[in-house]
Amino acid sequence: MRLIFAGTPAAAVPTLRALHAAEHDIRMVVTRPDAPLGRKRVVTPSPVAQAADEMGLPVLKTARLDDEATEQLVALGAELAVVVAYGGLVREPLLSAPEHGWINLHFSLLPRWRGAAPVQRALIAGDRETGAAVFRLVPELDAGDVYAQLRHEISPDATAADVLAELADSGARLVADVVAGIADGTATADPQQGEATHAAKLALDDGRVRWGEPAAHVLDRHRGVTPEPGSHTTVAGERFKIHEASPADDAPELAPGELAAAADGVFAGTGDGAVLLTRVQPAGKGAMNAADWFRGQRGDVRLGS
Repeated sequence: MRLIFAGTPAAAVPTLRALHAAEHDIRMVVTRPDAPLGRKRVVTPSPVAQAADEMGLPVLKTARLDDEATEQLVALGAELAVVVAYGGLVREPLLSAPEHGWINLHFSLLPRWRGAAPVQRALIAGDRETGAAVFRLVPELDAGDVYAQLRHEISPDATAADVLAELADSGARLVADVVAGIADGTATADPQQGEATHAAKLALDDGRVRWGEPAAHVLDRHRGVTPEPGSHTTVAGERFKIHEASPADDAPELAPGELAAAADGVFAGTGDGAVLLTRVQPAGKGAMNAADWFRGQRGDVRLGS
């Protein structure tokens, strides 16, 4: 099929590669403009732009699908457009320009977790199952009819980055199958069933640990915000990042935010027990072993709420 592909982050790359491997005619890859990354703020193409360049595909870098971009894309005569985490809205008349419209790979079991951060919100909420859905793009947020879904069990120690990487690969195969079905006329889409929930974009405060919550909730939040925006608390009023945390065995009884030494880390008290911190980052320093950090502290050290 003649395709347009729109995507930006690494999670969109497997789908682009799958469609290219299936020998579809990808007439344009749309992605967000180059952006500064890292401590040195080096201006870098998006992962999708880099992959498209490797495959020799034409690329349109734009932050908005405005009139100029719309005119350029409509002129391509695409039969179908595929979007995976592009980061911008598709509006009319572009939405209806391809013969078969636009389809979207979304990393949740729709209608649960419609929105910008479905994997992260699923983990924070304590979901033990998530998935991916390929649906028809409509003006309402993530509300179109669903062509296909897959289910994915969330491992107890998986972070948002882990789950997203797994769904990116399995979801790519799902998209390829749906596109093949649309091409041969066998694909069908059904209305979404169930209660919709909203997966709002994460803010910095979503990563703040609430030590008064149960240990399971503390760990769910930690996994859901890892790596971005990151799990954090405060020590002596300064931001303190938590890179690695896990369930604690044989921990002493601790109040929320209270700390105690452990053989392989630091116990941190929660609302109903403790968690084990194994890698942390104090303000102004690099990431380090939590036990090493704790041994260097003097006096009573507690974690902020």
